[in-house]
Amino acid sequence: MSETRTSLEIIAPTVAEAIQQGLEQLGVHSSQVSIDVLDEGSRGLFGIGARQARVRLTLLTPPPQPPSPLKAEPSTERVSLEEVPPTIQDPTYLRKAEQIVYRLLREMRIRAQVRAFYADQPGPSGEYPIQIDIRGRDLTVLIGPHAETLNALQYLVNLILGKQTGRPIPVIVDVEGYRTRRENQLRRLARKMAEQAIKTGRRQVLEPMPANERRIVHLELRNFQGVTTESIGEEPHRKVTIIPKS
Repeated sequence: MSETRTSLEIIAPTVAEAIQQGLEQLGVHSSQVSIDVLDEGSRGLFGIGARQARVRLTLLTPPPQPPSPLKAEPSTERVSLEEVPPTIQDPTYLRKAEQIVYRLLREMRIRAQVRAFYADQPGPSGEYPIQIDIRGRDLTVLIGPHAETLNALQYLVNLILGKQTGRPIPVIVDVEGYRTRRENQLRRLARKMAEQAIKTGRRQVLEPMPANERRIVHLELRNFQGVTTESIGEEPHRKVTIIPKS
């Protein structure tokens, strides 16, 4: 891939597959691109008149970076403490979100049960996100390596729901409790590495993570006595560093 390429059009049997292929060709995370669905495609009638989906992925312009690639990011990435009044939880949005997911799964020829509900707690923006729970058999294909497929599906659901409702509504898509398991795993890892940092007096650098996973680590160790955290490096290889207090 040319280093100067900033956008890419992909044609595939379904929108989700086109997005996944585009992310792989660009070598980026879904959070680093904007996605335009140029043609949702059609299965046709008995295979006649079928049309593939077409999407355009455009790299987001990165913000100006300091000269050092290892410049620590400000702690504001960890948590937004600003109080934002939560919005009304409209059940109509739940039905729309379920319909969108069912449609995408049908295009991917995947059979599963879908349930939409509002989260118990508001997210960083003050909105109560819609959570989508997908359950069924052999759904690992929906997760993909490093949850890239799951994140692409979630991005697409957010995009379509936002266009249908005319306002941004945060949606979290999960498959068989994967995100919950991953979050618990990250919390345990964070505490273990924090204890190691205190014991050895040395920084502990975690594996590269997307922003949402780094935030989980920052939150878990926010009040952990004896350590501070910061993220270093460039996307998509940014890492959380756990630093023992002197």
